[in-house]
Amino acid sequence: MAKIKVGIIGGAGYTAGELLRILVFHPAVEIVFVNSGSNAGNLVSDIHNSLLGDTALVFTSELLPFDSIDALFLCSAHGDSRKFMEEHQIPERIKIIDLSTDYRRKSDEHDFVYGLPELNKKEIRKASHIANPGCFATAVQLALLPLAAEGLLTDEVHVNAITGSTGAGVKPSATSHFSWRNNNISVYKAFEHQHLSEIRQSVVQLQAGFNREINFIPVRGNFTRGIFATTYTTCGLSLEEAKKLYAAYYAGSAFTLITDKNPDLKQVVNTNKAIIYLEKHGDKLFVISMIDNLLKGASGQAVQNMNLMFGLDEKAGLNLKSAGF
Repeated sequence: MAKIKVGIIGGAGYTAGELLRILVFHPAVEIVFVNSGSNAGNLVSDIHNSLLGDTALVFTSELLPFDSIDALFLCSAHGDSRKFMEEHQIPERIKIIDLSTDYRRKSDEHDFVYGLPELNKKEIRKASHIANPGCFATAVQLALLPLAAEGLLTDEVHVNAITGSTGAGVKPSATSHFSWRNNNISVYKAFEHQHLSEIRQSVVQLQAGFNREINFIPVRGNFTRGIFATTYTTCGLSLEEAKKLYAAYYAGSAFTLITDKNPDLKQVVNTNKAIIYLEKHGDKLFVISMIDNLLKGASGQAVQNMNLMFGLDEKAGLNLKSAGF
């Protein structure tokens, strides 16, 4: 079988680095070009040091003829993907996976499918263009979708989620450099984080009448990667009923797993797994959901979507192991 020929736009950031780390070893992929205007001429492994000895790829500022690729990953800054699409005529046969926020909201103005496999797997298989979900959005949605699918979200939803510093991107900022982030936590964008709109969009897709608040408190963590989300809402199910509901909903999911043991974040870091844990406290259902923000929350999910789009094993290239200690 001929390999899928891939191009990457915006190749110097964290998401591109993780995407490269997966695709260099993907059995069905050949990377044709990695575009980065600021790093043109440099070895990819000079920027993404973990790839030293694994690839001789060189960054380019040029776009090779689109006819040379089958799939294009957009790892551009938010807003730049839309500009790229408007400025270039990309052949219809090329499948595009965008990791920015630009196309996550449904609109008559574009044909991008929201790329959460646990929600839209059938649509992803047939899609030409995918809007990869946000990292917080992925973790929170996975906690809520089984309830929404049965119309069981009848009260406000409360979410607290802490994320690693890589969620802020590779460019240092006042709240991401080591001296500030280490031994420190802080809240930001309380109740108004940009991922709320896509979370609500997906919940309403399954439970059309949902009109309650999703109270989301995002927290900057003092660690590098991972998202640990705790969610609770009023629910009439017993714990055993809730476990059966979640197990049934995720029965066909390649990476979303239900556990009976209170989990820790290291179980998902460096993997494409999402782990879900349930407790019942009075009339409240309490859900822990965890992902690696750079993998299931970004690049790993992007490859998962690519696998689905090209009819591959969903887990191809993604059998990654966590580092437990």
